[in-house]
Amino acid sequence: MTMTRQDIVAILGPVEDTLVTEVIATGATPVELAEAWAWINSDEALMGDGRALPAGRVAALVDLLSADEDEQIE
Repeated sequence: MTMTRQDIVAILGPVEDTLVTEVIATGATPVELAEAWAWINSDEALMGDGRALPAGRVAALVDLLSADEDEQIE
């Protein structure tokens, strides 16, 4: 299932068009995006639950979303 802008906004909230394009380009599903978002926002809780570290598209999304957060901080 290909993600749409609406899927992305539903998970991340308002985001720039560039980020939408980059997320769609990963080929990830909305479920994978939601998992990546959860890792970014509560990685300690997920590790405490015994979840494996993100891999594949989820890991790519974590990197992409983390980079976007770093740019907003500067």
